[in-house]
Amino acid sequence: MKIYLPLDSAAVALGADEIADAIQKHAHAKGQSVTLVRNGSRGMVWLEPMVEVESPAGRMAFGPMTLADVPALFGDLSAHPKALGLTEELPWLKAQTRLTFARVGVIDPLSLDDYKAQGGLTGLTRALGMDKAAIVAEVTASGLRGRGGAGFPTGIKWKTVSEAVADRKYIVCNADEGDSATFADRMLMEGDPFTLIEGMAIAGLACGATKGFVYIRSEYPVAIRVMEEAVVIARAAGLLGASVLGTGTAFDMEVRVGAGAYVCGEETSLLNSLEGKRGVVRAKPPLPALQGFMGKPTVVNNVISLASIPVIFEKGAAFYKGFGLGRSRGTIPLQIAGNVKHGGLYEIAFGLTLGDIVDKIAGGTASGRPVKAVQVGGPLGAYFPRSLFDTPFGYEEFAGKDGLIGHAGLTVFDDSADMLAQARFAMEFCAIESCGKCTPCRIGAVRGVETVDRIAKGDASAIPLLTDLCATMKAGSLCALGGFTPYPVLSALSHFPDDFTRMKDAAE
Repeated sequence: MKIYLPLDSAAVALGADEIADAIQKHAHAKGQSVTLVRNGSRGMVWLEPMVEVESPAGRMAFGPMTLADVPALFGDLSAHPKALGLTEELPWLKAQTRLTFARVGVIDPLSLDDYKAQGGLTGLTRALGMDKAAIVAEVTASGLRGRGGAGFPTGIKWKTVSEAVADRKYIVCNADEGDSATFADRMLMEGDPFTLIEGMAIAGLACGATKGFVYIRSEYPVAIRVMEEAVVIARAAGLLGASVLGTGTAFDMEVRVGAGAYVCGEETSLLNSLEGKRGVVRAKPPLPALQGFMGKPTVVNNVISLASIPVIFEKGAAFYKGFGLGRSRGTIPLQIAGNVKHGGLYEIAFGLTLGDIVDKIAGGTASGRPVKAVQVGGPLGAYFPRSLFDTPFGYEEFAGKDGLIGHAGLTVFDDSADMLAQARFAMEFCAIESCGKCTPCRIGAVRGVETVDRIAKGDASAIPLLTDLCATMKAGSLCALGGFTPYPVLSALSHFPDDFTRMKDAAE
């Protein structure tokens, strides 16, 4: 009997480890042989812990599991009270376009054999037969853009580093996933770490880099453990080291753990931290692509950006570019959270409207109340009201509505949410997390909190002050933290003005 149970942090938080112990103990008591595979999560968080049992018809899903549900796994599975049917036929999973996350939840994350059996290393093998310029051209042709927030074309960044002249170059993976409602990086590292390793190796080939680093936030212990074990396995198998897959091309990597500072998600702060310095923003220029880690040309890419590379080389740039709309090509892992009925990870091609995502995929609010707003792009993203739900999910499309896709995290709020309080949270978040490098972020956020508090007390004259302050922060901040904090504040003011006037009305 073969059983799959996620080691994913969300599943573990909901009791997966206890379920695993109960399965082993019950099997032993029944004298039944069980192979228990700790896989990644399929992304349906509301069904976690979700157990899958291998059957002649395919893997059968059961969830959300409790300890009381374990004994029934050893009886008539069709009569199990938590039976969901064939996993691959579950509507929420079946409707997705899984490219980057194709193996997550399917394989044993630390089995290189499982990885190869599902197409792993096909992309790297192809890339090893190409020169640097051809690899960069393939990435450029795919239309892949940075999935960490900025949406910068990946091929252009790689080309800059590839053509730079230096005695050493580096590939740095930004896995410091600090935005609220974002968990795709963690899920990928926990569920399919070899995809990230393969993507980084291809990046090394393209740029002439021989060393890579994965910078992971300390709050991700499972991802850290899985990635560290995967690197050891990959090195032992010849995937990393002095001769990648026996070709004589060198590329090795290691995992570094950050202390959890939000600002270290910004690439130059991350590089400072990686070098053992205080995590503060560097002024640009010089760009990290020319003077990055230890002053050498460095590619800094997000986990999902690098993990999307293997499928591009396995299937071809044209295949990947065939998904999406406009300049937003390929697929995007939506991370749906907040007050939603169906929260989790949903990978789909760019182009679906925000309304379809919230109403059809997320299933509306968990409270059953009307949706008031959706914040897209983490704690620094804009709040979109229902009047903007016809916006297609794409970089330019959201920018045209004064929003940003960011890391594609979506937080849903029902009509009981106070948007003035949400605006205050954004300013307070910036004040707490600012590295202190630039005045607009360090001082502006503190003044912003004070100004919002004046509005809350009924001082209407403070509203134009808040908009002016946001404009100053947007124009003068060195990094996204201070520059993007105005997005939630201004969108809250623009789309939900009643929340900023009712306190004044109450005072009068």
